[in-house]
Amino acid sequence: MTAGVVRIAMVAGEASGDLLASHLIRSLKARLPNAEFYGVGGPKMAGEGFKAWHPLEKLSVRGYFEVLRHFREIAGIRRDLKRRLLADPPDAFIGIDAPDFNLALEKVLKNRGIPSIHYVSPSIWAWRGKRIHKIGAAVSRVLALFPFESPLYEKQGIPVSYVGHPLADILPVDDARDDARELLGLPAQQPIFALLPGSRQSELHYMAETFIETARQINRKMPNALFLAPLATRETRLLFETALYRCAANELPIRLLFGHAHEAMMASDVVLVASGTATLEAALLKRPMVIAYKMASLTYRLMQHMEGYLPYYGLPNILAGKFVVPEFIQDDATSENLAQALLNLYADKATCTRISEIFREIHLQLKQNTAEKAAKAILECLPVAVCNHALTASI
Repeated sequence: MTAGVVRIAMVAGEASGDLLASHLIRSLKARLPNAEFYGVGGPKMAGEGFKAWHPLEKLSVRGYFEVLRHFREIAGIRRDLKRRLLADPPDAFIGIDAPDFNLALEKVLKNRGIPSIHYVSPSIWAWRGKRIHKIGAAVSRVLALFPFESPLYEKQGIPVSYVGHPLADILPVDDARDDARELLGLPAQQPIFALLPGSRQSELHYMAETFIETARQINRKMPNALFLAPLATRETRLLFETALYRCAANELPIRLLFGHAHEAMMASDVVLVASGTATLEAALLKRPMVIAYKMASLTYRLMQHMEGYLPYYGLPNILAGKFVVPEFIQDDATSENLAQALLNLYADKATCTRISEIFREIHLQLKQNTAEKAAKAILECLPVAVCNHALTASI
């Protein structure tokens, strides 16, 4: 161990966690210049000096049966992390979301005296709090992104800090539609719909053709409409292009973008989006949206039998505490239903304005300078002697 170095292990399991962690690393380094970060992470974390023992793509699997197919590899990664971290303990461990993977590891480390922080509260608000005791046994502190989460932990005596959501710090508070259209070279008055069928390959498997058929339905009623489809990776772009071929949809005015999801949403009039972090991004960009989601039928049936699910799936509706935008899940997510809902929103300017105002209120509530707040909360979990020694060594 190098004198004066604070060593922080981290595990991020998805692209959203990679973004969260990269901002956190930058903020922590401003306070602890000699800090080292390592574990499981992605390219944005690597750009901040993070050393990845395993790439986060190995953990980026959703759904019960999908996870089972990759169980052996995922379990092997967790065993490797446990062995290495117990043999050479870090000063702290930070699990970035991925609760199914991180909580078990955090419990082992916490029991060995290693501060274990969980960044992004698991969805206890959707599970009648069944997991909250498991979380309390595993973590030294929870960093919550949403304001309604903190009271749930405080009631159980679990240390928690509300830190806001980093996307609220990054994305513009004011509507930037005209700027986005100019940036993408799009006409100012053309009807534009953004299609975001998901960032995972498994999501494209279930959603791509439905989204394409939805565009076809809209095109029949609104031939001058343009569709923007930002895809996050080469793999997801290839899957979407394959779906276009299967649907014989080459005639549709769908413009594929490599990345640029925020710009595509900003430039659009209405967004069709798979349930997930992208729904929050669309809300923070003040965009009316229709939320859709499909998954493996067995996974969906299991979820339906679990108690405590809220009547909402999408984060915008959860944060608003009411149905602000339409949601269509599983068998209801047909191209006919989605196209009609999108056309209804496009035509109803008063409703779109009301939605935008609600989303602006949510944005201001979540805008908390998240990375700074999270870094401060983490420093409070570190032994004072460790921080003091590191600060002295950096002078």
